[in-house]
Amino acid sequence: MSPSLSNSKITLAAAKLRLPLTVPYRLAFGEQTHFDVLLVAALGNGTVGWGEATILPGYTDETIEQAWSLAKDLTDRCTTIQDLNSACDKMLDSAPFTATAFLTALDWLAENPILRRRGRFELLGTVNGKADNRDKLEQEVETLLGRGYKTLKVKIGWEPEADLKQVNVVREIVNGRAKLRVDGNQGYTRDQAIHFLSRLEPEDIELVEQPCAAEDWDSAAAITKASKVPLMLDESIYALSDIDRAADLKCADYIKLKLMKLGRLNTLENGLRQISDRGMTAVLGNGVATDLGCWMELCVALGNVKTAGEMNGFLKTPVQLLEPVLKCEGASVILDGSMPRINLDAVRGHAIDRAGAWKELD
Repeated sequence: MSPSLSNSKITLAAAKLRLPLTVPYRLAFGEQTHFDVLLVAALGNGTVGWGEATILPGYTDETIEQAWSLAKDLTDRCTTIQDLNSACDKMLDSAPFTATAFLTALDWLAENPILRRRGRFELLGTVNGKADNRDKLEQEVETLLGRGYKTLKVKIGWEPEADLKQVNVVREIVNGRAKLRVDGNQGYTRDQAIHFLSRLEPEDIELVEQPCAAEDWDSAAAITKASKVPLMLDESIYALSDIDRAADLKCADYIKLKLMKLGRLNTLENGLRQISDRGMTAVLGNGVATDLGCWMELCVALGNVKTAGEMNGFLKTPVQLLEPVLKCEGASVILDGSMPRINLDAVRGHAIDRAGAWKELD
């Protein structure tokens, strides 16, 4: 960004949203019934840029209350692009999700060319059903396969033997028609992860994701010896330096990135290239994000990622913030290079609180 643009005056608006989920989203650390969203608008030179962060404990140390407090402070005191960039850069370590909501609003405001990309990108499908209700699970899996999904995510991280049954039942239903991406969501101890991985047969398994706690790098390295399938780190990766750490420890075959951890679109793109440069495979996407965040990740993914995307959070809620809505064909999303608008009626209908320059937007 040029010095003249960095000194440009801006006004900011923020909203705290609560978006209902169509069905509860099962994670190892709890069942989610809604998304808590920080939505940000940056206004300058007659245009508006938007960004968001969906705050989920377990994905970040931030809470929606902390994010909202920081957002109100930023909307009050930042009056130039330079002010906001500086403030957010200082927050990236302690509050990356909140910082990303503001920094991606600046990316939109600055018309970052990444957001003009066009193309088709394939998503994965998420399996929510349980093995103890096989008929319902089979119906869900067949529906996903019928829509064209070639990669399915199966959540684990509760009890290893029950989780093995879950994976095996899904694999039996799928019968070679899709790959399974198995997500531990940090639910296991090291011993539990070794138990699970040593008994998991590799047939049709794409990878196992983050079975142990994000900060437990020793376990991430130790469990590789027990695994017959590729491993992926997700929650352990918060900065580009963590990509190098994973490569140096040889504890991951795949690395998953999320925009909300990295601040800016260009930083995310650089991270994807860094993963490849270090001999690993990149996965991109946040299953806990609105269509705004998913669209931005889709733009970055085009031309950079070959694995099925996880930016499918927008499919989990009936509330869409973008106009027009994202265009889906089967398991793929199609981008035509045009810039969307924000549906202000949807914002008003789901806002818990608002701060800043909303009079300029309403």
